[in-house]
Amino acid sequence: MSRSQVQIESEISRIKKSLSELGHMHPGSLSRQKRARGEEYWQLSYSHAGKGHTRYVRPEDVVRLRRELKTYQKFRELTSRWIALEIELARLRREGGSKKR
Repeated sequence: MSRSQVQIESEISRIKKSLSELGHMHPGSLSRQKRARGEEYWQLSYSHAGKGHTRYVRPEDVVRLRRELKTYQKFRELTSRWIALEIELARLRREGGSKKR
């Protein structure tokens, strides 16, 4: 294995470890809405399984939900990086295999 492959596999291992340490998460975005009467409320919007969802959020749950939304974003960043590394690793393996022929 080339040094580059070792580095990639090492980074993938770090990503897997980081993923295993993530806490609770939730996809979507949180926004403050106003009713016609001027009252404000919090709304969670997200998509799952190809369907859009909206939920009211109690004020006492906003802090926890913001934390879960940030965790989900971190999850998305880590998995995206993992996929990019796997693609790069597969390319290196193919190139290494064609040189041996």
